[in-house]
Amino acid sequence: MRFQSNVVSVEPIPISMTKVLFESIKIGIIKSNLIAMIAGLSMAMFVHKIPFFDKIGNMTLALIGTVFVIGAAGIFNNLYDRDIDTIMERTKNRPTVSGIIDVWSGLFIGGWIAVGGLIALYIASPLSAFLGFLGLFIYVVPYTIWTKRRTIYNTEVGSLSGAMPPLIGWAAISPDILHPGAIALFVLMVIWQMPHFYAIGIRRMEEYRAANIPMLPVVKGIRRTYVQMNAYLVALFLSSFLFWSFNPYIAVVNAILSLGWLILSINGYRRKQEDKWARSMFIFSLNHITVLLVMIVGYSIGAPLF
Repeated sequence: MRFQSNVVSVEPIPISMTKVLFESIKIGIIKSNLIAMIAGLSMAMFVHKIPFFDKIGNMTLALIGTVFVIGAAGIFNNLYDRDIDTIMERTKNRPTVSGIIDVWSGLFIGGWIAVGGLIALYIASPLSAFLGFLGLFIYVVPYTIWTKRRTIYNTEVGSLSGAMPPLIGWAAISPDILHPGAIALFVLMVIWQMPHFYAIGIRRMEEYRAANIPMLPVVKGIRRTYVQMNAYLVALFLSSFLFWSFNPYIAVVNAILSLGWLILSINGYRRKQEDKWARSMFIFSLNHITVLLVMIVGYSIGAPLF
């Protein structure tokens, strides 16, 4: 007599290594930072009247180097934050948390792509490599290791790293990173990140509280965050004048977008629930920076052709 088994074998779900790698290097952050890097690169070419194809090698190297360096920073951050990532809903499935990528594998991958990225940036320009290393160092050490879990000013520290990509792009074309155009891009990126990340902090406040991360809304409350957010939005509006010498239209667009963001903040805070208000602020922040950076790239590349 033969007995038929009722046990059904379950085939393991295949894991896409591409997906694992993209999650580890934070591909979303890379994409957003690449726009800023390209804005700095194209703006420098416009300012110095350099034809597009004259610097195609530097542009390619800056693109590759920036992707690799930011990706390495993402891996190192994920490795260090494994303990708190298990608590937070949006990070609990990261490969570094699930064990798909262990510590030594992560360090190996992150180390090699960091070196590869810095070499690519160095070939483009030694100054680009220095700025790339500086951005990587600030993100991993002063931000991730020193301030993220200790102070409400972690966002300010992290914003310095997030403002490096346009300088990296500029330096790949020209070493004069103290040019008013380069300074305008750097200041824009530093200030813009503050209300952007405050909105994220409010939306994920309970997760940050559970992970014991001292984000501003967790420690000081939403009212204080709202006031500080508006202060940065006023500063963002004032930063518009830094773009006037480059192109008055871009300065005006930044001023209009920043003013609209401030009005949305004030009206939304009074009329909406806090989570809905924070979500609308987050969405507006993405639209704001995307529109502005695309305009800068479009004008820098398109204007010399006409």
